[in-house]
Amino acid sequence: MTEQTPSKNKPPRKSAPGLTSTGARKASAKSNRSRAREFALQALYQHLVGRNDATEIDHFTRDLAGFHKADAAHYDALLHGSIEQASDMDALILPLLDRKMEEISPVEHAVLWIGVYEFQNCLDVPWRVVLNECVELAKEFGGTDGHKYVNAVLNGLAPKLRAAEVEADRAKGNVR
Repeated sequence: MTEQTPSKNKPPRKSAPGLTSTGARKASAKSNRSRAREFALQALYQHLVGRNDATEIDHFTRDLAGFHKADAAHYDALLHGSIEQASDMDALILPLLDRKMEEISPVEHAVLWIGVYEFQNCLDVPWRVVLNECVELAKEFGGTDGHKYVNAVLNGLAPKLRAAEVEADRAKGNVR
């Protein structure tokens, strides 16, 4: 039997408090609004994939386990607002894509809708929080590198949709 020498590879990642081993937030560490975003993502996915009616999706989603821990008003705004403003939001997103909208994963598409909706309509949520929350959603529910795509697109939209806020952060040296 040979003795193994320590490799130059990184040691296994230890999860930080409040995070899973993959870096996603544990359910217990999520705010009511974060939970609302998760339920809205699931509902918007149903809309994008199944073309289901928003009211039917809403009734179904409200019956899911854990919904009572979500901010129901924020969920309502995200679901119904995103569906109502879908074409306008897609028009903002499309110029930043490197492929056709139809080629974007429905999960990433729904996350982008949530981000754009919050940028435009939830001015009480700082733009960097919107960006971080959307990246977290994409990490947890999207494809392997979907969060990088979401990050790039929303970072591209932030200066347009939250110009004063982004500029103030740049002036403080908080943004590249």
